[in-house]
Amino acid sequence: MSAMQNVSFDSIEEFLEYLPEDERNVTNSLRQLVYDCIPEVKEKLSYQVPFFSRHKTLCFIWPGSVLWGKKRAYEGVRFGFTHGKLLSDEERDLRLDQRKHVAYMEFKSVNEIPFDKMRQWLFESVVLDDEAHFHKKAKK
Repeated sequence: MSAMQNVSFDSIEEFLEYLPEDERNVTNSLRQLVYDCIPEVKEKLSYQVPFFSRHKTLCFIWPGSVLWGKKRAYEGVRFGFTHGKLLSDEERDLRLDQRKHVAYMEFKSVNEIPFDKMRQWLFESVVLDDEAHFHKKAKK
């Protein structure tokens, strides 16, 4: 456990068991959405929360009960896109706050998740990931 975090997990299952029921329901729905959209995605715990990647990190799920720092900063579950600034978001649903690239949405219940928009952003994230990967390979 780091000085900035209140927990340490050995597995995704242990992480899920730790969550309060409302956060677990949202987290499970978001995880399933990621796997439905990107079957080949790799999931790993980083900073004690699930991060999803292909060539590079695409997105993450951060429940409010997994602290970064000494106190809880928000309620619900954040779903973040590592290249969120590059995603199509005409309605400005994704929040950047003070970040340059990472954008996110927060959900307190499964009913709040805009599944169609999230699918679109996940598919866009894959395209951006592929473009960056192939551009990097072409430079070699």
